[in-house]
Amino acid sequence: MNSLDLVPVPREVQRRAGTFALKHSTRIAADGPAADTALLLQELLRPGTGIPLPVVPAAARAEGDIVLLLTPDDAGEPEAYTLDITPERVEIRAPSTAGLGWGVQTLRQLLPAESFRSTSVAPPPVTLACVRVEDAPRFPWRGLMLDVARHFMPKDFVLRLIDLAALHRLNVFHLHLTDDQGWRLAVPSWPGLTSAGAWRRETPLGPVDAPTGHDGTPHGGFYTLAELREMAAYAARRHITLVPEFGFPGHTQAALGAYPELGQAGPVEVRTRWGHSPHVLAPNPEALRFISDVLDVVVDTFPSPYVHIGGDECRRDEWRTSGYAKARAAELGLASVDALQSWFLRYGIDRLSAAGRRAVGWDQVLEDGGVPESTVVMAWRDFAADTASEALAAGHDVIQCPTRTTYLDHAQSELTSEPPSFYGVATFDDVAAYDPGPDSGPNPASDSDGGAVERRGRILGTQGHLWTEYMRNPRDVEYMAFPRLAAIAEAAWSGRDRRLSSPLAGRMGGYLERLDAIGINYRPWDGPHPWQRSR
Repeated sequence: MNSLDLVPVPREVQRRAGTFALKHSTRIAADGPAADTALLLQELLRPGTGIPLPVVPAAARAEGDIVLLLTPDDAGEPEAYTLDITPERVEIRAPSTAGLGWGVQTLRQLLPAESFRSTSVAPPPVTLACVRVEDAPRFPWRGLMLDVARHFMPKDFVLRLIDLAALHRLNVFHLHLTDDQGWRLAVPSWPGLTSAGAWRRETPLGPVDAPTGHDGTPHGGFYTLAELREMAAYAARRHITLVPEFGFPGHTQAALGAYPELGQAGPVEVRTRWGHSPHVLAPNPEALRFISDVLDVVVDTFPSPYVHIGGDECRRDEWRTSGYAKARAAELGLASVDALQSWFLRYGIDRLSAAGRRAVGWDQVLEDGGVPESTVVMAWRDFAADTASEALAAGHDVIQCPTRTTYLDHAQSELTSEPPSFYGVATFDDVAAYDPGPDSGPNPASDSDGGAVERRGRILGTQGHLWTEYMRNPRDVEYMAFPRLAAIAEAAWSGRDRRLSSPLAGRMGGYLERLDAIGINYRPWDGPHPWQRSR
């Protein structure tokens, strides 16, 4: 396998003569905080290679070992790493444990694909080509979002997807936990959220804009707080931040199905249609207590410095026809009931700020009064306006999330044999051509008239999105995610010039061999297998 089958492509790769042999005598040498990364490397390599790889102190290192070294004095790029493979040893140096972790993932990709299997299929030694890799990420936010509200996914699959995110050197796992069609977060003071809000009566069939009926089968599930803490800790060990999303004031029909007093429409059921519901939170004290209680649980459960609060697609219909909402808006001094959106969001953001957390929201948080400048904006509506430039000009940091190229729920081709999907097509080539824009830092932009606009915020990065309306189970998710996630990861990690000099399609041979060894249900280049087709 050519070393440039690495995904994402590193900043610099230098091939050298010779090979390094992983043998039964090979050890991993590391001290202090690096020792945990050494143990992770041991866990990752031992099954597929059959080599025990004991961890020893760095002072005991010898020829034939793998050495992990922290170099905190080189902290200019905290996630950078250098990987040196010579015939005598393997050495990974980095200023942080995260950098060591990314070096570990690159080392894994340089091994034969068979080493990714769950058990060894050939006796040692396992050989590595000698190489020097110098690398660092382009953006500090490199993410993957999984929607577990539309279709619930088992905990073990979430952990598997976190492992795959780490292999792609992604460092954010965004978990979309609540929506109109299901609630997945246990909140002890609101037990109805999981006893009722986690379950819908049935699931719609057919296209989102032309449903053909329902399947007649109840669907649901939720995660205990212990399971969510496990997910967060599992991700953190792989240098990934698990960012939870509890969205409000819209996308809350599942909660209203359990507690109708939070809304204005009376009793409703957990939504059994796709799309966003007209039923939203009422501007009453019960709704504020609900937001406070849920956010308190989120903050206590997830150590992430970021909490996603949604803020998108909140329909104002109920507020506009509600005498109570109109009176409440007037009492609050708001220009109209539409500004209740901003009022709700600011309430939640203030609560998070008091807990030392930073809010993230979809780009509609900019509407009707907006939100504090500290709020990170996910700019997704590339079909509507240049919301990224608007957010940056207002001083917000931005995550680029354009639907046309980062929404992996879109079909992978125009073939009629593709399985059901949401609107649009995003081919592998479409995603591979995507670029998130200027690197992190203040930068100029152009407005719609071509004039210069000063951006006070920063582009923090980008992420892929797995909205699961048409992904019923883990195999469906894998089909839609791979191989396109490779292109998302590369856009987030690798510089534009480096990507152009080593096109991703040319490195898919070794990449797909690794997916085969892991057992990923990815989409083949020439279209879906018979068992992956329209269902």
